Amino acid sequence: MRRRSLLLAAVPAGLVTLAGCGDDTSDSSRTGASPSASGSSAPPPKIVDGPLPAVTAGTRFGEKPTVAKGPGEPSKNLAVKTLIAGGGRAVAENDFVKADYLGAIWSTGKVFDNSYDRKRPLVIQLAQGSVIDGWRYALAGKKTGSRIEIAVPPDLGYGKEGNARAGIKGTDTLVFVIDLIDSFNSRSSVKGKAVAQDDAALPKVGTNTDGLVPKVTVPKTDPPKKLVSEYVLEGDGPELKGDQAVLCQFQGLVWDGGKTFQRTYGSGRLSQFGLEQMQQAVKGLAQGLTGKKVGSRVLIVVPPELGYGDNPPSGGVIKKGSTLVFTVDILAAM
Repeated sequence: MRRRSLLLAAVPAGLVTLAGCGDDTSDSSRTGASPSASGSSAPPPKIVDGPLPAVTAGTRFGEKPTVAKGPGEPSKNLAVKTLIAGGGRAVAENDFVKADYLGAIWSTGKVFDNSYDRKRPLVIQLAQGSVIDGWRYALAGKKTGSRIEIAVPPDLGYGKEGNARAGIKGTDTLVFVIDLIDSFNSRSSVKGKAVAQDDAALPKVGTNTDGLVPKVTVPKTDPPKKLVSEYVLEGDGPELKGDQAVLCQFQGLVWDGGKTFQRTYGSGRLSQFGLEQMQQAVKGLAQGLTGKKVGSRVLIVVPPELGYGDNPPSGGVIKKGSTLVFTVDILAAM
């Protein structure tokens, strides 16, 4: 199982609710996040330039850094410095960020967590209840491609209780070096290479990359009997593994009539769910995504026995024996 980041406020990414509610624009993102570790709802903190410890090795973007212990007493305010200025999109409150990071304790320089060794960048939402407040405030407005160093006082980190699992006391100021790799919001689409859709027996999916819902045209023929998983836009990211979670845009339709039962496109939110959990909800969707590349748009046709079978959600367009059609923009693996 993948290790949880210490930055997470409380719980892993939530399982998307795949219930046939009969609303084409229904909200499908269910994060289930509890209040953040610091529990802050106060006005934004004062941000200062320093002091901050020196980065003594691994000074390039994407390299694992080495950080000295703090020089004297830390500021009681949030200290933020851009070490490398990127030229990408500026991130905003409630965006998801993809980042590599190293965290250390100010007074000792001891590293308590880093993503570089795991070789899996963190993907997390800059929202209250999802990440410690020091990150939430420090990264807002920063551009992807940037390396940021921050010093987080206890009230913007883990509060008076600290984090015993990480060896963090309630009085510890924390230091992070963060490489902002990418960011995502509700207007994000993948940018993969278009793949020919030449099978007349399968739905045709739009290839627009403007964040708007791709048009899906379902043929007026019998659906396939077996699971179908095909690229519409093929990305160049790593392949999704069965123990990962996915951050995505998606829509779900029923084959008969092509009626949409749920989607994120245009809803103002993204969806995040674990593939292992999805095996318990819509097995065909989890199987269809496993092994597909991050940065891709995928068409998945799910036969009844890998969907809801004879037990569809009540009150919606999904009926007994419905074949389901999904288009999924795989924005990031989590």
